[in-house]
Amino acid sequence: MMDFPTFLRLPVADWIDSAVSWILRYFGPLLDFIGDVLLTILMAVDSLLLWLPWFVVLLLVGVLAWYAIRTWWAAPVMMVFMAIIGTFGYWDLAMMTLALIFAAVILSLIIGIPTGIFMARSDTFAGILRPILDGMQTMPSFVYLIPALMFFGLGRVPAVFATIIYAVPPVIRLTNVGIRGVSQSVIEAAQAFGATSKQILFEVQLPLAFPSIMVGINQTTMMALAMVVIASMIGARGIGMEVLLAINRIEVGRGFEAGLSIVLLAIVIDRITHGIASRQQYTKTSH
Repeated sequence: MMDFPTFLRLPVADWIDSAVSWILRYFGPLLDFIGDVLLTILMAVDSLLLWLPWFVVLLLVGVLAWYAIRTWWAAPVMMVFMAIIGTFGYWDLAMMTLALIFAAVILSLIIGIPTGIFMARSDTFAGILRPILDGMQTMPSFVYLIPALMFFGLGRVPAVFATIIYAVPPVIRLTNVGIRGVSQSVIEAAQAFGATSKQILFEVQLPLAFPSIMVGINQTTMMALAMVVIASMIGARGIGMEVLLAINRIEVGRGFEAGLSIVLLAIVIDRITHGIASRQQYTKTSH
């Protein structure tokens, strides 16, 4: 009497296993193609970043920091942060981590920005998608490893796939918010001059929504970076793997160096992307 009745048990696990088997049977070639595309993009970015000399990367970081933040201390501080990662011996791993983040963010933008545009232009689609995005943003990040493992196995491809699922909601939301925030009077003025729906979208709404979209890109990038350590559990190489190994071997010093490297990398990425978004917001306000 005290035990929960077994006849009320829902065999959800069996249903999911059957669904996964069906998907793999009929969509296996498509999943293999998607995996090959993801791996090609990741390896291309990885090879480029590892090919660039370290001092060239530092100079690029300095130029981006100066452009984004426009203060005298920004470039040297961001360059020092990146150099510290190199002094820990994690330069190549940091470039691998950047490659994973860059590939995941680019693919997230390819998926997220058009989805956000469609969401802004259709209240019905927005009503359907909003609770899905709520669930994606509140679900524990470890859960995203499950579909990645089911469809792509172990390796860097499922790590990118899981990162995309985790990181794409902010850019969808903020693209939608940015476009919906464009003044109706501006749209009516464009219509009065004979602008088509396509011209209004690309020449009025998207330029005015660009600051909001940039904030979404910043948030998507930071969420992708948050998956670095978790993605290492399914085969992603990079600094996250060092954190995982340090935990397994109880090597406190190694874990501190790897963790600090991730923090410094996050600060550099956040300050640069946030600075670019702030500059765009200032430009929009000044006009």
